[in-house]
Amino acid sequence: MKILAINAGSSSLKFQLIEKEQIISSGLFEKIGHDDSFFTINQKQEKQIIKDHQAAVEILIEKLKEKVALTDITAVGHRVVHGGDKYQTAVLINQQVINDIEQLQTLAPLHNPINLLVIKLLSKYFEKMVAVFDTSFHHTIEKPQYIYPVPYQWYQKYQVRKYGFHGISHQYLSQKALELNPNLKKMIICHLGNGSSITAINNQKSVETSMGFTPNAGLMMGTRAGDIDFNIIPYIMEKTNQSLSETINDLNKKSGLLGLSNISNDFRDIPKESLAYQKFVQIIVDYIAKYYVFLNGVDAIIFSGGIGENAHQLRYDVCQKLKILKIKIDQNKNKNHETLIHEISSAIELYVISTNEELLIYSETKKIIERETYERN
Repeated sequence: MKILAINAGSSSLKFQLIEKEQIISSGLFEKIGHDDSFFTINQKQEKQIIKDHQAAVEILIEKLKEKVALTDITAVGHRVVHGGDKYQTAVLINQQVINDIEQLQTLAPLHNPINLLVIKLLSKYFEKMVAVFDTSFHHTIEKPQYIYPVPYQWYQKYQVRKYGFHGISHQYLSQKALELNPNLKKMIICHLGNGSSITAINNQKSVETSMGFTPNAGLMMGTRAGDIDFNIIPYIMEKTNQSLSETINDLNKKSGLLGLSNISNDFRDIPKESLAYQKFVQIIVDYIAKYYVFLNGVDAIIFSGGIGENAHQLRYDVCQKLKILKIKIDQNKNKNHETLIHEISSAIELYVISTNEELLIYSETKKIIERETYERN
């Protein structure tokens, strides 16, 4: 069964064509909508102006045809960022699912509209498609953790609650960690990139996570502020005469690493001695310490994402600040980006694991298609 796994972002489109967990073809379209856009397919990069996601999909289809007949592809699995309260597992996409994703656009305005657009574009070529929701993995979080201390009617009438995101990545990473050590029960997973989140795992279930009602909560990120005092918003609106949407845009696109550094949202450009770097490290430490207490101890901490997998100095600095937990990082293994980076005497195991959301999308899509085929027959 060949399955096309699609991971569409606001200015990117990532894909893998997979059969029996083996990658047949893979690629990434980057900076979509910008003059310096480009794509890489099967490790071959081409610079080309990609004006929008429709153009990216058209290129993708042509490149797929060079590898396989489109009719040989059984289904397409799509990452969809927000599934709300309704979708706790992956589902076969029909008109009702499309309508629901559309209604949830206000909760993930940077992501759900793009996810929906790509679903509609690819529906012209493929009949069977599955939505794999980023929020689904976090539905095991219990009410005292997901509820906000706001008027309870907001939850009852408007579903205001913590949902959590990056669930596809956290689920994949928890599974991979368990493959490396079947005895792991309590984990803290740090998905650190332009978007960052930390999740507490107990027995393969998400029990707490840093992102909230939207992906803007929790850690500071590339351009997002993360958790702030909400009174900052009306205060800045009054001082600057900005509208609400302008102020929210600043918190979404001009804050985080970019806002504090005034240099870049790319972590590789941030000096280690800078305030932005120090703040990012401290927030990660704060969340790990908080979840350590919540879990009543931890077996392992996993670092992943573009920053988590590549920034050995950040991993070292985080672990040094957590020495009270008897964490001991092996700096040679850490610098070499090995999978296990802790010393033997460390009370907590430390892992660096590359995330692969597309492989989990493939796995979840395969389950849905097999179940649908069984029920139909």
